[in-house]
Amino acid sequence: MARARISDVASAAGVSVTTVSLVLNNAEARISDDTRQRVREAAKAVGYEPSSLARGLRTQRTRTVGLISDEIATTPFAGRMLAGAQDVAREQGHLVFLVDTGADAAIERDAIAALAAQQVDAMIYACMWHQVVDAPQGLRSDAVFLDCRPAGGGYRSVVPDDRAGGAAAVRELVAAGHRRIAYLDAGGAKPIASHLRLEGYLEVLGEAGIEPDPALHVEADVSALGGRIAVEGLLDLPEERRPTAIFAFNDRLAVGAYTAAHHRGLDIPRDLSIVGYDDQQFVAAEQDPPLTTIALPHYEMGRWAMEVALGVRAGDEDATHLMECPVIRRDSVGPPPAQVAKPSRRRASVNTERPPWAAPDR
Repeated sequence: MARARISDVASAAGVSVTTVSLVLNNAEARISDDTRQRVREAAKAVGYEPSSLARGLRTQRTRTVGLISDEIATTPFAGRMLAGAQDVAREQGHLVFLVDTGADAAIERDAIAALAAQQVDAMIYACMWHQVVDAPQGLRSDAVFLDCRPAGGGYRSVVPDDRAGGAAAVRELVAAGHRRIAYLDAGGAKPIASHLRLEGYLEVLGEAGIEPDPALHVEADVSALGGRIAVEGLLDLPEERRPTAIFAFNDRLAVGAYTAAHHRGLDIPRDLSIVGYDDQQFVAAEQDPPLTTIALPHYEMGRWAMEVALGVRAGDEDATHLMECPVIRRDSVGPPPAQVAKPSRRRASVNTERPPWAAPDR
């Protein structure tokens, strides 16, 4: 079936092609409401769709956005960023062109050039996890960085507030009465988030008057096995130094902590409290008991980046927005063993209320 043309709409409505063009482009003109309605009904009846290419040439807008990423399109961890960005684009009548480069510089360079040639209205540069990166050559000056920050500044960007997230995790444990709190850290080539979460951990220990014990800061391969091996070492410490609570760099390490605890016959949270990080789908909520964790705000960051890129939201030039990482309370935190009367069970919730064990305000 041939595509309907503007002349078909004009014939069906009994008006000129110029009138149809003015009506369908919502142009100001002395055209009666009845005529406008007749033109729109005729366009619908003949199945006419305006050419986006022609409209783009006329308005200098293509209603498209280029989103360049390293690996987020192929990983379950950050796919929610894409969902947030695409939801905003859809709400604003834009189409997203996604290019996953696999962190290949040559592919990235070609992708930027191709999107520029397509005259996309905006560009977003995204990473799978919080990083500081060099701005790619050829990237337009009004691009927005998502889950990463440009090393030299000069762009708007959004990243998770990992320092505050680490602090929130440890506050949960301090509020429950814990004083011997271990930080199960990422080993090897440390991501930025590792240092920031450590800073949050140390900040809260200082607030609570707890002297950091170097033996309670351990590093592990970022996997369940790595977490298990590291926590076995923590549980081998003398009783007076052994942790009663563990803050894990991510949920996979927390899973290893669960395995080590269960292997020793320890009950979570009666004998050992654990807080993770990421709120990883199909992991955190599926543990026994379900894991209290800190959520990475992937969806919210994706929305923020697209809103700023399209001008829906104001974003300070050369500024990084720190997105809150909320506490997701489940069942893996309780008071230290000496204070336990009986195991408790609490349903999952976002950090909106005081934990059940926290002392009331004076």
